[in-house]
Amino acid sequence: MATEHLFEGSLAWAGQPESQPFDAQHWNRSTRLSFEGGATIEASSPPVFGGDGALPNPETLMIASLMQCHFLTFMAFAVRKGMRVTAYDDRATGRLGMKDGRMRFVEVVLRPRVAMADAPPAAVLADMHQKAHQHCFMSNSVNFDVRVEPATTP
Repeated sequence: MATEHLFEGSLAWAGQPESQPFDAQHWNRSTRLSFEGGATIEASSPPVFGGDGALPNPETLMIASLMQCHFLTFMAFAVRKGMRVTAYDDRATGRLGMKDGRMRFVEVVLRPRVAMADAPPAAVLADMHQKAHQHCFMSNSVNFDVRVEPATTP
């Protein structure tokens, strides 16, 4: 694997509707994020900051990035070990708070649930999650705690 990769994205804001005042309370926070390959995401800020709750926001996208990275890394380890995963889901939470005088993420907790064709011993599964966490590019890139609290499905 190469030691460096470049990823690109773009953000477009359509502007403020003429029918709405352009002030701190009413400005349009919705954008379109675009990425290589054609993927696009309509996004906003969270409702607590005046955005559209029906759209993803930087905070939920951060959580999604960490969940997706852990999933992909876990699956890579499972494939290498010849272990067949039959289901995987995650329910994560992220907490914003004041730290060092700034509002920022202070913690994200991932709660992956994994079902496997031949369930390994709990210690093996815990080790796989630990290794996935240690090797996840995204969790290695953030300056807040990312905890993994895995559970298995029967």
